[in-house]
Amino acid sequence: MPEIELSAGVIEYTDTGGDLPVVVFLHGLTIDSTVWRKVVPELAGEYRCVLPTLPLGSHRRPMRPGADLSLRGLALLVGEFLERLGLREVTLVLNDWGGAQVLVSEGRAERVGRLVLTACEAFDNYPPGLPGRTIAAAARIPGGLWLTMKALRLRAMRRAPGGWGWMSKRPVADEVMDGWFRPAATDPAIRRDLAAYIRSTPAKEVLLDWAERMRGFDRPVLVVWAAEDRLMPRAHGRGLAELFPDARLVEIADSYTLIPEDRPEALVKALRDFLEE
Repeated sequence: MPEIELSAGVIEYTDTGGDLPVVVFLHGLTIDSTVWRKVVPELAGEYRCVLPTLPLGSHRRPMRPGADLSLRGLALLVGEFLERLGLREVTLVLNDWGGAQVLVSEGRAERVGRLVLTACEAFDNYPPGLPGRTIAAAARIPGGLWLTMKALRLRAMRRAPGGWGWMSKRPVADEVMDGWFRPAATDPAIRRDLAAYIRSTPAKEVLLDWAERMRGFDRPVLVVWAAEDRLMPRAHGRGLAELFPDARLVEIADSYTLIPEDRPEALVKALRDFLEE
């Protein structure tokens, strides 16, 4: 896997390559880029697909001690990643983690030509829902994250209602989830990075101000929302579509937050229709 050294540390990424329009896929907390494994193969022949592994708990390379791993810090790290790879006119695709929206709020999205918000954190929904509050509480208790990540290696915990069972309607393959949860379960430096991010959530007033400042983004935006999402309120999908001057909303049935897992074929169609405009 290629890697690049950024200000916070070394970031690993996947790149399908080619002189093609660029689509950058981002992932959520304690997930890595394999969440897109059912989507990227359908687009890779038409687009250059780039998938960084962000320091959100499933990364294998710990960041530098003291690195800014706050919500804003990670958003700016995404911008640094785009700049260092020389990527322009990027279609930036988010799922679950919504932090990269802060790039727009900060006026730092000059390399983003299109934005796709796929069932992700928005407005003041950081961290999202009951699972988000649970992991946030664990990060504040000594040993809490270690216990949580160890527990998530058990199948029963992975499908528990109110926890990871609300992330996807359909079970994710064990070997995929093993890869997601192993780093934070086994490496204290990865847990340190994860805790630094989780503890950084700003006040509700700050989050809502960041959301309001996104109105100035006048490039095309696609909002793809799961109609049955348990973590990302349905009203947030509609609210995001109304926030941007050039946005459309596509709602996908029979899915929870991880639309790339539950309904990859519907997501590929929505992405392709948007990208071909």
